[in-house]
Amino acid sequence: MNVLQTPTFKKQTKKLHKNQKKDLDTIIKLIIDNPSIGEAKKGNLSGIQVYKFKMVGQLTLLAYEFYDAEMTLIMLAIGSHENFYRNLGR
Repeated sequence: MNVLQTPTFKKQTKKLHKNQKKDLDTIIKLIIDNPSIGEAKKGNLSGIQVYKFKMVGQLTLLAYEFYDAEMTLIMLAIGSHENFYRNLGR
């Protein structure tokens, strides 16, 4: 399976601490094993799935797209709930 990152996702992950990156790696492996685990969004965010998890005790959202035909997982964004969907819609 191909796992790609958007430039936004790369910027956001650069700001994470080592223990946060470890939690993120665990979640990404979980998503690779079962891409339908996230909640599918509707409206202008259709086609995007969001998985909610705790990273070092704080609720964190991870947005991704999965293309079954190409077996490609694209990581779009990661962050707290505050303004997450607004920024994702841009």
